Amino acid sequence: MSDPEQWWQQHRVFGAVDWASEKHSVIVVNQAGKIIEEFEIEHSALGWKKFREKLQAYGSIPFAIETSRGAAVEQLLEAGMIVYPLNPKSAQAYRERKAPSGAKDDWLDAWSFADALRVDGHGWKALRPEQALIKELRLLCRDEVSLIQQRTAFIEQLRHALAEYYPAALEAFEDWTSVSAWMFLERFPTPHELAKAGKRKWQNFLHSRRLWGSNEGTRRMEIFARAIEFAGSLPTVKAKSLLALSLVQMLFAIEKQLAIYRQRIEELFARHPDHELFGSLPGAGPKIAPRLLSEIGDDRQRFDDVQALQCLAGTAPVTKRSGKKRKYCHVHQRWACNKHLRHVLHLLADKSLSRCVWAETYYQFHRQKNQSHASALRRLANRWLKIIYKMWLDRTPYEPELHHHNQLKHGSWILQLKQP
Repeated sequence: MSDPEQWWQQHRVFGAVDWASEKHSVIVVNQAGKIIEEFEIEHSALGWKKFREKLQAYGSIPFAIETSRGAAVEQLLEAGMIVYPLNPKSAQAYRERKAPSGAKDDWLDAWSFADALRVDGHGWKALRPEQALIKELRLLCRDEVSLIQQRTAFIEQLRHALAEYYPAALEAFEDWTSVSAWMFLERFPTPHELAKAGKRKWQNFLHSRRLWGSNEGTRRMEIFARAIEFAGSLPTVKAKSLLALSLVQMLFAIEKQLAIYRQRIEELFARHPDHELFGSLPGAGPKIAPRLLSEIGDDRQRFDDVQALQCLAGTAPVTKRSGKKRKYCHVHQRWACNKHLRHVLHLLADKSLSRCVWAETYYQFHRQKNQSHASALRRLANRWLKIIYKMWLDRTPYEPELHHHNQLKHGSWILQLKQP
């Protein structure tokens, strides 16, 4: 019997929580699989006090739950429990093992998870408490991305409204993430008000926002001059201009909050000892580097090897084989992964193309093999993760010269592609 199994058998009881937004089902089983505790708690201070009181006699015991984040997990950790997060697909399999009919309720879920923990838990990995700084940084980075996505949605709504009543504004400004474009709508909200303002005010606005450079100033002046020639009807202008101004105000509010988020993220990132490590990656910059740190973390015991990190990030493909001679083989993208980490690695791979010759060579090699842009970037991200994992373990920043030296030392096939 292996050491992990012997250690696991020392536990007398095993618990599980089927969590929800308002209440949680709790079940505890003994070593024989018999239910010895079964109760329900509300998601409140009194509910979790009841949880601690009922289980106080058992001490710190293993607990399974179908998530690795959130208030329920935090409460379990604060109660001193050894938390084992369950992947939703694994949870579904354990649920079906107890109820092949497909029946589902909260009690059944908690029971199936507790019994699965009792039987298979020795091979699972317990959730390790993380530093407060890493947790705050991760939440801030994820919320920043959500705000950026919300800004993008508002901009799409704004562009759609302008297409209906103010095509000239769309033509004059291509980048609607620009504050200057929003200020233009504040100053000249309709084609008629733009025409009424006159050329002098147009020029003053363009100069004040430094938008007159090269031929752009003249081009915009020509567009403004014919703005009322092609515009929406009067009722459309009245209705859609109100929507446009409303969206502009929301965009200004989001932009203000994004600046606050960015300042706080940069402060936290600068305080962490790994900031130079992630900041040294080509193309990471002030946005990608903190997101990488927050998703990968700083617990060097978290991943058994680089493959575990690649699977978490979704860059490692999934291979399906069947048949006696493995005649059937299908490889596809890994969908069950940390979507936030996968997204930031996609951005890193894309940014590195213009900064690393080997990265561009590797990307073009796969593009020439008829791989899509996304597929080639995912393969490049998978290769970057090998480098990041080694840097992370050794706590050393990325050094292009050292990487090139290692490519020469190991005879990397990418060097052969770089030769003319």
